[in-house]
Amino acid sequence: MEQKGSSVAIVDDVDDEVQDFSVDENIERGNWSGRFDFILSCLGYAVGLGNVWRFPYLCYKNGGAVFFIPYVIALIFVGMPIFFLELSLGQFTSSGPTACWKFAKIFKGVGWAMVIVSGIVAIYYNMIIAWALYYFVASWIDIAKGDYLPWDHCNPEWASPFCYDDPNTRGTLNSTITSNCLGYGYVVEDGLCKSNYGADGVKNNGIIFGIVDKDVAKKAGYTRRTSAEDYLYSRVLRTGPSGKDNEYDLSNMGEFHWDLILALIGAWIIVCLSLIKGIKSSGKVVYFTATFPYIVLVILLIRGLMLDGHKEGIIFYIKNIQWEKLQEVEVWKDATVQIFFSLSASWGGLIALSSYNRFHNDCLRDSIIVSLGNCLTSFFAGFVIFSYIGHLAWKLDVDVSEVAKSGVGLAFTIYPTAVSTIPGAPFWAIIFFVMLITLGLDSEFALVETVVTAILDEFPSLRKNKSYVVVGVAIILFLCGLPLCMNGGERLLTLMDDYAGGWNVLLIAVFECVSIGYVYGFLRFAEDIKIMLGRKNCTSFIWPCVKWWWAFCWCFFTPGFCLALIAYSWYDYNKTFDAKKAKFGGEWIILGWGFTMSLIVAMIVTVLYMVCKAERFLDIFTPRIDWGPALPKHRRLVLQYIPNFVVDPWDISSTNDGNSAVAGNGKTPIEENYDNPAYEPTKFSNPE
Repeated sequence: MEQKGSSVAIVDDVDDEVQDFSVDENIERGNWSGRFDFILSCLGYAVGLGNVWRFPYLCYKNGGAVFFIPYVIALIFVGMPIFFLELSLGQFTSSGPTACWKFAKIFKGVGWAMVIVSGIVAIYYNMIIAWALYYFVASWIDIAKGDYLPWDHCNPEWASPFCYDDPNTRGTLNSTITSNCLGYGYVVEDGLCKSNYGADGVKNNGIIFGIVDKDVAKKAGYTRRTSAEDYLYSRVLRTGPSGKDNEYDLSNMGEFHWDLILALIGAWIIVCLSLIKGIKSSGKVVYFTATFPYIVLVILLIRGLMLDGHKEGIIFYIKNIQWEKLQEVEVWKDATVQIFFSLSASWGGLIALSSYNRFHNDCLRDSIIVSLGNCLTSFFAGFVIFSYIGHLAWKLDVDVSEVAKSGVGLAFTIYPTAVSTIPGAPFWAIIFFVMLITLGLDSEFALVETVVTAILDEFPSLRKNKSYVVVGVAIILFLCGLPLCMNGGERLLTLMDDYAGGWNVLLIAVFECVSIGYVYGFLRFAEDIKIMLGRKNCTSFIWPCVKWWWAFCWCFFTPGFCLALIAYSWYDYNKTFDAKKAKFGGEWIILGWGFTMSLIVAMIVTVLYMVCKAERFLDIFTPRIDWGPALPKHRRLVLQYIPNFVVDPWDISSTNDGNSAVAGNGKTPIEENYDNPAYEPTKFSNPE
């Protein structure tokens, strides 16, 4: 039967633990419509660009294969506990990151901090997808013209004086001039060949023709660029032709570039079309976007193993063992931060995605599968990437360590350079960038869905117009991302990546553990998980045994480990401040701290608001009467360990025991934010 007069509509009031994917269990909110929709969405959210361009580099940086030791430990003791906690919390409450804290309203600010970090990451993450779209389209255009890949040579239309077609022969656009700089009447300064006077007639402001002495030029801040590197920075990003690091700052961000704006619009259109019908549409798109990258990775690995020099790259990846690295705190910090970044833990997306699960979904099984699958993907991607890095090092006749890079340098310079040297380069380039696009889109879907879910949970009346909310959020985030389409955009993106999700996300994880382990109580939460797992799920039989492991992690190890890393991050920041200031500049660092502190401010402001609003201070630590599962048939299960639990707080006529659920002033519990009398210490039935 269908219940009316309630904020939640249900079709069946009997809980038989049967999951029928042909109909929604929660009609108002909606559920995943396929058996694998959720797990593929989670896998796609967790497996992103960081698995391809960050993890392999961290292995190289932190002692090779020895890095797997702290990485696996961080996965088991930190990553998986947070991952499982968030999936359980979202599924139990059928609520997003801002509405799942009804057991203790003081933590609502943690949810808003999650939404903020997801919003910030969504802004720059879609810019990276836009870059991949740009390369994808550029590859097709040049193929249609019958040309080579646009970055395989220094094209005079965009190349800077520092662009080298072949670093072995020192060939440049102006190689004739640089080989006899003085003979042409020019001067050599800072290792550069340049004219005495510039076009403006100012002395020593002359035109640069290229590098004469690479060592002297390097000390002055000028470096050579491969054609792929110069294509990225001179043609795509337009960070400046000087050969130095990005010279643009907040007071001079340069100009907007229409081609990058069009690419960003294209990326947001893809996101909107995929999310326009919520999880019903995105849940189907992920069947392609979550699986295609694995197909491409396998194809690229097979091709990479056929290239000269691949063996040296792979050996460098797994046999570059430095056991002494385990004594360095920085290695453990990198492992833990990578786990958080890779699993997207404490960003709110996991809570948002799991809130659309059916109540009896096996969230423990899904947590284990996705966590392990994500980390194994990182490990496998390392073989793919380093096989090509090894080939490029062989081609350039340099050591692998001189080629290995992280981030943008790996995805948009190293791999394009390597792929341009092999037969059928356009084909390999196209499928690589399609892989980057699909890797990024899965994560972007979840990031945007997190923001949308938070808005709909706070304003339920908007659910019927969810399509407009999705478009509205996309337009706002697109406008916020427009500065990334300027000359200084790459520098701003790097700043956002460095500061948005660092120690502040670890602090969110600490509050999550404290809220469940100490404020709400692990024993209560363990019983909540038990009724979700039910009697038919495969992990329901082992839960009574393994729950104490999760108790240890949530109550002790995970928050303790995160706090230790936060303390080290502050200590290390003081040591590296000068380097960061040299990298970004003072005004950029202030902006970066603005990104970091936005999360902290959100938590503090929300706490102050809740304290001022509460009649009693303890009210902000007490569960509301509507805390718990969304449907009465599932809330009835809670009576097994909380006898006074209100089964239907949305029905103003009665509760589970026939008593009125109306507050003393005649308002419903939802209108009054009434605290739940079932959770008074004297009335709580200990699940043990």
